[in-house]
Amino acid sequence: MTKEFNIRLIAKILGSLLVIEGFFFVLCMAVDLYYGENIWIYFLQSAGIALVLGFVGVLLGRKASPQIGKREGSVIVTMTWLLFSCVGMMPFVLSGSIPSVTDAFFETMSGFTTTGASVLNNIEELPHSILFWRSTTHWIGGLGIIVISMALLPVFGFSGMYIFSAEATGPTKDKIHPKISETAKRLLGIYVVLTLSETILLKVAGMSWFDAVCHSFATIATGGFSTRQSSIGAYNSPAIEYIVIFFMIFSGINFSLYYFLFKQKIAKVFHNEEFRVYLLIIGVFTVLLTLTHLYKLDFSFSSFEDTLRNSLFVVSSTISTTGFVTVDYGIWPTYTWIMVIVLMLIGSSAGSTAGGMKVVRVLLTFKYSYYEFKRLIHPNAVFPVRYNDHVMEDGVITRILSFVIVYIMLIVVGSLLLSFAGMDFVEALTGQITCLSNVGPGLGKIGPAFSFSELSVASKWILSASMMIGRLELFTVLVIFTPVFWKK
Repeated sequence: MTKEFNIRLIAKILGSLLVIEGFFFVLCMAVDLYYGENIWIYFLQSAGIALVLGFVGVLLGRKASPQIGKREGSVIVTMTWLLFSCVGMMPFVLSGSIPSVTDAFFETMSGFTTTGASVLNNIEELPHSILFWRSTTHWIGGLGIIVISMALLPVFGFSGMYIFSAEATGPTKDKIHPKISETAKRLLGIYVVLTLSETILLKVAGMSWFDAVCHSFATIATGGFSTRQSSIGAYNSPAIEYIVIFFMIFSGINFSLYYFLFKQKIAKVFHNEEFRVYLLIIGVFTVLLTLTHLYKLDFSFSSFEDTLRNSLFVVSSTISTTGFVTVDYGIWPTYTWIMVIVLMLIGSSAGSTAGGMKVVRVLLTFKYSYYEFKRLIHPNAVFPVRYNDHVMEDGVITRILSFVIVYIMLIVVGSLLLSFAGMDFVEALTGQITCLSNVGPGLGKIGPAFSFSELSVASKWILSASMMIGRLELFTVLVIFTPVFWKK
């Protein structure tokens, strides 16, 4: 480690973030006191752990230099997810809701990475405060702990560009304001408005206030934790399903487009290629899934509407990497599984809370591949790759192709490791894909109708690592393990 590595600043920032986590524990205490379930002491103990560690970090970094670089940014973001998960699992373990450390860490990492994969089989038996904390981990992790902290804690006194770059999803970082802290504030404002809007609509549609808040936290964060074992399907309400579909789709859109929409720059929104392709994919796959179920229709409107709604829900839930379910698509024909897996891999837009490779990367990879065919026929011609009418630099294309290659490699390696850990082919493959893409349900015994509870301890730790690597866009985490990262 070189002398320039600013470990004091890292300690200060991580400590400050743990203080924020302590505040959310106090909020959960209030929920417990409201419902009178008498487990507030466990949240108090968890808050104490978070605050003590937080203040120790702040004290260690009190004389820290404000200089920060890419290395510090990567370490801060990676360590934030690890620390938040380690401290965040305390209420589960202390209360006995999830007594196993492995299971508790898996559940918490799944929450903060907005994956939504769960080890629980008794969700409706858990206290309200525990369920609220599960959903809150989604909400905190959705927009990004770092982005939220940059909006709320400008007292750090340093430029957060490297942290923002490390945490923000996608190959491009949309700065809607010259100052990163102001960008974060605007994104946080959009995030809060969407959450409040869905909460109100779900309440009007028939949910309790508690369920509405928890499901809004999970939807806007594209997480997937529900307060019901059967997820959204438990409500058996088309109105609730359509509301959730709407917000899942719109949570998968680049949040900066909402800012432009607010500024009445509507043309800029619809001119965005990723936005148009994202909606096109949803439409095409919804039609394809609906067509695969035509043989079951009785040609009545209600039957068609039900099939169309279920197909749209599966598509929007999968491509947005939310992971809510209304039907068990694991019992659908096997050729529909391919479509589900493709949607898992694609994911939503860059700059959203969703996972996956991102639509813009898939789009530019296809464009580059198509132009390579043209170059074979016309070797002397120049075919620049364009995106939103701008010519993409070769460096950007190279990084995108590298990302896609590494993504596929991680799926192969992860699937192999999970197979060695005892999972069969379908479960290992879809388990790795769904956790790396932060979707939630897989196929087989980890499908929509099941949980991850029966997996081996080794499988759960492998998948927990995959969740974090996928959430932080691969390179942010993996670069830390390269020798060049630590060289001057």
